[in-house]
Amino acid sequence: MDLREESMQLHIKYNGKIETHGKVPLDNDHDLAVAYTPGVAAPCLAIKEEADRSFDLTCRGNMVAICTDGTRVLGLGKIGARAAMPVMEGKAALFKRFGAVDAVPVCIDETDKDKFIAIVKALQGNYAGINLEDIQSPKCYDIEDELKKELEIPVFHDDQHGTAIACVSAVMGALRLVKKDIRTAKIVLNGAGAAGTAIGRLLVDAGAENLTVMLHHGALYEGCDNNGRPLDRVQEALSKVTNKEKRQGQLADIVKGADVLLGVSAPGAFTQDMIRSMAKDPIVFAMANPVPEISYADAKAAGAKVAGTGRSDTPNQVNNVNVFPGVFRGAIDVRAREINEAMKVAAVHAIAELIPENELREDYVIPNAFDKRVAPAVAAAVAKAAMDTGVAREQKDPEEIRRSTYLRVNGVPME
Repeated sequence: MDLREESMQLHIKYNGKIETHGKVPLDNDHDLAVAYTPGVAAPCLAIKEEADRSFDLTCRGNMVAICTDGTRVLGLGKIGARAAMPVMEGKAALFKRFGAVDAVPVCIDETDKDKFIAIVKALQGNYAGINLEDIQSPKCYDIEDELKKELEIPVFHDDQHGTAIACVSAVMGALRLVKKDIRTAKIVLNGAGAAGTAIGRLLVDAGAENLTVMLHHGALYEGCDNNGRPLDRVQEALSKVTNKEKRQGQLADIVKGADVLLGVSAPGAFTQDMIRSMAKDPIVFAMANPVPEISYADAKAAGAKVAGTGRSDTPNQVNNVNVFPGVFRGAIDVRAREINEAMKVAAVHAIAELIPENELREDYVIPNAFDKRVAPAVAAAVAKAAMDTGVAREQKDPEEIRRSTYLRVNGVPME
């Protein structure tokens, strides 16, 4: 039985992947009176007087909405909101399993950007955070930016920022292994869509000073032609802070002498000859899914010191599961108003530095998704950065957040 058939059988058997459970006893008339009417009037009136009490008095305080319009679902494209539900439902299960965050799919059958924004804005009072998912670019940029302006809770487009944090943490781990500095390493990034531009921006925020981003028709630089096609506003901004030497050419030319090659583009985009042309101890992360730009085996055979993909069946998987549960856990725990750049960089370092120097190996520069330390470390780092940058409503000890997250996720106290 292949994975697709197995998945179909699982979804049929369980009628989906998530369900709701009550948290309070409902065993007698008194329980009913306290949980529902007439007792429930008290929290209702408390929230009427002070709206933020809804974080304490309802499930809102630990609830994230996973919002999509179904216009760019995995590698399936524009399949619609209803067809996107299995992905959003799976994401909700991951939030709970890896971050002890309650999450629900909110699949919105509306592809008009402004109407989508209005719907999410109207729903914000139910949630502690909004996770945007599987929305086509460049529309996704406008939706996130507008919602970040309008909402008082964190808004996070995981396809952009979750992928970026996972990728940059992998780069940092690999650079630690080969003893190279992100500030001087020559990095080439193939792909300038939503994920690629987010990775590029975060690499710059993390200290990369020698980054070249590849468009479909050649290298990105300020004023580049792009084969007569206009850059979107995010690509335009990225062009101003990367490839300052205005290197021109195709990927095979630009990658020569590079220390790091990253792909969020298309299957088969990298060749072994490209890898052979790179600097000593080359690092290659080919993240196109489900078929990467080059297979792990072929990258290693071509001389890559460190290789990784987005797949779980080879070492060094670049996986968003290492990111979004802990990011939201930390943001929610201090009731952050947003997830800013400092919080993203903090998450990068939390993941990248989780593996001690003496444990780094060619096939182990990224923590595994089931490493019990990941979400607690990310949550603590993100919470601290939120407090340090003034976007947290509450002040808490980051180490206590680390310990409590570990207990909530793993069911046992930290050792």
